Amino acid sequence: SPRQANELFYVFVVLFFFLQEVPDSYDYNNPNATCHPSGYTHPGSPYHQQNQPPPSETGSPSSDAVMIKIDTPSPLRDDQQRYPKEIGKTLLALVFLALNFFLATVSLSLVHDRVPDRDTHEPLPDAFLDRVQAQDWALDVSEILIMVVVNSCVLLITFHKHRFIVMRRVFLLLSVLYMMRSVTMYVTVLPVSSRTYYCSPKSNASSAGVIVKRAFQLISGMGLSINGKQIYCGDYIYSGHTVTLVLGYLVISEYSPKRFWPIHWIYWMASLTGVVMVLVAHGHYTVDVLIAYYATTRLFWTYHTLANNSLLLKQNGNNYIGREWWYFGFRYFERNVRGPIPLQYDCPLSLPASWTKKSP
Repeated sequence: SPRQANELFYVFVVLFFFLQEVPDSYDYNNPNATCHPSGYTHPGSPYHQQNQPPPSETGSPSSDAVMIKIDTPSPLRDDQQRYPKEIGKTLLALVFLALNFFLATVSLSLVHDRVPDRDTHEPLPDAFLDRVQAQDWALDVSEILIMVVVNSCVLLITFHKHRFIVMRRVFLLLSVLYMMRSVTMYVTVLPVSSRTYYCSPKSNASSAGVIVKRAFQLISGMGLSINGKQIYCGDYIYSGHTVTLVLGYLVISEYSPKRFWPIHWIYWMASLTGVVMVLVAHGHYTVDVLIAYYATTRLFWTYHTLANNSLLLKQNGNNYIGREWWYFGFRYFERNVRGPIPLQYDCPLSLPASWTKKSP
């Protein structure tokens, strides 16, 4: 074609001038040679006669080599590019979690005064609670299992190589779950499910000061009854105990080696036992547990499906998951993470160099 003919013509022209301008070899011993730049001292000078370089194998003198060092930034490792720490985003996710946890405690503080009187309103009919007698000790067992699962998650995340990404995801998931829980418990107030659980007296006038005082009291006890700080009633639909137990198991099974499947089964049994103990203690209705399980597992699996498939980061007409109300925040926090996180672990603290230096 004419275009290819023009390209071949230009190539021949460039090769012609290149062969004419660049000689095959230089005559270093000819003082009249014009190929040396001005100021260049040819090898025939007294200095070069005394410091003659060794001849090469072909018989021609070797040229002086000049090394030029250019300072360039060291390239990032592949894992640093694919899995950046982004500590600032992790701290922002922690702030979101703190705000939503505080919102949940404020919601419970408001609901406590709206709970129907236990003397006039019996617990709602429940398929499980009606057949099992309430056992107060079962709630303590559930909360002890919660502490075991949560501390195990903290230990696992601490030694995970990409700990900041995992922490950020856990903070965001808990933020969304607590935000939805603060809304559901407020819009529909159910009668107390237990006849023996202690509820503090109601306040005739729930002022802002009373609400804030209750909220900080709940925060100081992390929402657990075992330490005596959770004395308010009405936090139904859905179960916060179930959210913590189920999410803890999901984190352990997702971010620990797959060959540790016996440990995964142990934590699955611990989470299931903790949920059953909540029901045995009549701390929640059965519907609270079912809704908490559904909301936690679907949010966890949907979030990680999006995070592990980079094509789903694009919000187009075919990505219906992009219509989730939390999808905008997900894109902001996950846009720099490239694919699934590898199961790698290291020590979070760097050891002193003297400890790792080899002895002579």
